[in-house]
Amino acid sequence: SAPADEREAQCARLGSLSGGPVRGLVVTRSAWIEAGSRVATREGQSDPLPAHCLIEGHFAEHEGRIGGPYAIGFRMRLPGAWNGRFLFQGGGGSNGVVGDATGPNGPGNPLALVRGYAVIAQDSGHDNTRNTLPSHQNELVFGFDPEARADYGHASLPQTNALAHYLMESFYGRDSATNLYWGCSKGGQEGMAFAQRYPDAFDGIVAMAPGMSLPRAALAEAWDTQAVASVLTARGEPVTVAGLKSAFSPAQLQLVADTALAVCDKDDGLADGVIAAVGQCTAQRVVPVLRRHQCTPGASGSAACLEPAQIAALERMMAGPHDSAGKPLYASWSWDIGLAAPGWAIWKTGLVDGPPALNVLLGGGSLAAVFTAPPTALGPDPESRLKWMLGFDFDRDAARIYAVTAPYTTSPWQDVGMRSSDLSRFRGQGGKLIVPHGASDPVFSVMDTLAWWREVDAANGGHAQDFARVFPVPGMNHCSGGPATGQFDSLTALEHWVIDHRAPDQIPAKAGPDTPFPGRSMPLCPYPKIAVGTREGASVHYQCALPPTRKSV
Repeated sequence: SAPADEREAQCARLGSLSGGPVRGLVVTRSAWIEAGSRVATREGQSDPLPAHCLIEGHFAEHEGRIGGPYAIGFRMRLPGAWNGRFLFQGGGGSNGVVGDATGPNGPGNPLALVRGYAVIAQDSGHDNTRNTLPSHQNELVFGFDPEARADYGHASLPQTNALAHYLMESFYGRDSATNLYWGCSKGGQEGMAFAQRYPDAFDGIVAMAPGMSLPRAALAEAWDTQAVASVLTARGEPVTVAGLKSAFSPAQLQLVADTALAVCDKDDGLADGVIAAVGQCTAQRVVPVLRRHQCTPGASGSAACLEPAQIAALERMMAGPHDSAGKPLYASWSWDIGLAAPGWAIWKTGLVDGPPALNVLLGGGSLAAVFTAPPTALGPDPESRLKWMLGFDFDRDAARIYAVTAPYTTSPWQDVGMRSSDLSRFRGQGGKLIVPHGASDPVFSVMDTLAWWREVDAANGGHAQDFARVFPVPGMNHCSGGPATGQFDSLTALEHWVIDHRAPDQIPAKAGPDTPFPGRSMPLCPYPKIAVGTREGASVHYQCALPPTRKSV
């Protein structure tokens, strides 16, 4: 590689770049960062970073109908010691924040930048500090602008990707040899957008806990909020954002998780404290046993019992949203031990000593502003979001996620939904797709992801595993957390598949210190296989196989 002073000069020259493959490129910073620097990430301070060129800026500015001007912000890090590979870092939530461009890829794993990748991150076309209006859900105002909504859904992605290759060629004098993508949640949705809409962009994609059905999942957030509210109503308590936190005590949710475990632990052939046969633990099996724990008349809910309204609410939530004719509007949910984890309750009810329900804060605001047409302005107060969600009519309003209303020329589902089972172009160019998903994800149902994979498999004559594999993670919540073997390296698995042509027949995984089984090793298995355990003395040995109750796919 070039000497450091030469790299520094090359980096400085990037500051005067304009033009290229995007409209209105503005570089606001180009700086050579010496080795050893650290940056703040979602998981705390990063590991020391290698020497690299940092370039920041924006492009494709437009005025917008409200809340503008909008632009696509980006950050890219180009390491001096480059491995010739490029990684696109996915976003999260409603985006609006430019990612750190270090390439995080799961707890405990080396950052992509540390591995030698050039990394880009972007904000998907709006800035939470600049594009915000209290009268329009603050930073969700972008949902009221057609171009900004489309940029959020997918349109910013190919532009940012093209810019990344332009910057690599400008800095290194050559393009990347291998192109990978890693993202979770909204970042998973973005990975699906690349695979489905822009299939030539990447050799391999990790789309973890993918929000591929985001507008439908937002319907489920309103559905669940109404179910949780029904518990308070049954008690004669007012329904408030703060009140939702008390709908279920942690001990009661633990009772629910313990009941699911008692019913379904042996589905994988071994009682080991894990429901490994993800998707087979059904309400038909669990709810009758839950009813045995119903509080006797006059007894208030406690750790030892569940109120009738609580059981009814859980049954309603886990079945997923549907209209009055029984037509499903999203997906059901997997009964799993992670239902007792804070990472589940923080979305559904909120935490007594923590944040209010994210289903209301994020879900209500997003459903109104971004995922329904026409969008609805609710103001900044969380109570206004809750009130709107409680009034949501699933017969009348659910179809609004598919509506096209002026000035939009596409529906929210067309802009943001990325659930197509047609991956023929991605498969045709040799792309590989890995989809890890927590069984206790409270935002995006693993059942939706499994159903999607079965559709992809059917479309590919039973050979979807040749290019796409889903890895359910028993016990895991949204992207991480929960009583799970949730520490695993999906980026290395993708590298082996793309570069070494070694398909991931399993992904080694370990349980963290905050689980009931710290240090346990159990592989993640490509669906429909699961981790089947056999006892060998005091230890358990796992291998990936079809569930004992299933003889074939």
